[in-house]
Amino acid sequence: MRRSPVQRDIRPRDAVERMAPYEPPDSAVGDVPPRIILDANENPFGPTPGVQEALANFHRYHRYPDPGQKALRGLIGDYAGVDADQLMVGNGSDELIDLLCRIYLEPGDEVIDCTPTFGMYRFSADLCGATVVEAPRGDVWQVDLGHLRQAISRQTKIIFVATPNNPTGNHSPRSTVDGLLDTGCIVVLDEAYVEFAGSPSLCTSVADHPNLVVLRTFSKWAGLAGLRIGFGAFPSSMMANLWKVKPPFNVNLAAEVAVRASLEDLPLARERIQSIVSERDRMAEALGAVPGLRVWPSDANFVLVTNTERPQGKLKDHLKTDGIAVRTYSHPRLQGAIRISVGLPEQTDELLRSVRRWAGA
Repeated sequence: MRRSPVQRDIRPRDAVERMAPYEPPDSAVGDVPPRIILDANENPFGPTPGVQEALANFHRYHRYPDPGQKALRGLIGDYAGVDADQLMVGNGSDELIDLLCRIYLEPGDEVIDCTPTFGMYRFSADLCGATVVEAPRGDVWQVDLGHLRQAISRQTKIIFVATPNNPTGNHSPRSTVDGLLDTGCIVVLDEAYVEFAGSPSLCTSVADHPNLVVLRTFSKWAGLAGLRIGFGAFPSSMMANLWKVKPPFNVNLAAEVAVRASLEDLPLARERIQSIVSERDRMAEALGAVPGLRVWPSDANFVLVTNTERPQGKLKDHLKTDGIAVRTYSHPRLQGAIRISVGLPEQTDELLRSVRRWAGA
């Protein structure tokens, strides 16, 4: 006769029970995908033909990838201008955010989150049981150094700053970054959209600052979002602990193949980046002419549009009815706002027709 199992307390950690789940874009969770997907900041061109050919012709998917990422880090180091010994490649830059939090954060520690911004910083800090302290951005979405310094305490370990910021699109100048570094906290610059910004990455500055981390990704400019591959430049003092906690085979071979081919196809990839920037500017100008909408300047592959006259949610609902997915947020300062990713020109044209019908223009 089978005995009843011993009753044990198997509740999750308090930090997990308290944390809110990450809110993905609608297009990632629906049963029927929208006709036009402009809510996830994906590259509308997709990977280059060379990437697709390389993936199709690779025949070693039954092998494990190199856990030390030696060849991959060498290629990325040449691209980013960083010594390979200061690089780590992750399953998306999200994984690198998670690793940093797991290494440096314990319950009682604090991180500074320059809101509104990318939700993964709070998500990963919450998972570690740390306290997230908001340092609200200014009236044009700039990092407010004065308020940020006031938010720092003895418990502050990490400051997260996306530049260009998601979802507001603005880039933080070097003077702001220098002010952040002067705090002595670990400063994590998330440069997921830097290829669209027309300003240089600060990856090359990591060697000169023991508290600077710069994260990059192949999801946006290279069109590899579905393969999940990002990289980070870290001070030498952090590398030993990062290698301790990194899962051995965190980056799959398909992603490695795609990165190699993307870097071989750089001229075409850069042409596409310029096309996206041009289309961003065309879309922003046209949307800015619609009564009741304010389009914020963007250095990324998306624009933030605030709705100054009409009820919250109406424009998103109208676009959804037309089969067009855009991003909305629950943050109080983004009520009535939508973030629109740059699509192909014909997708922009359909978006504009829909928005003009909504506005009665």
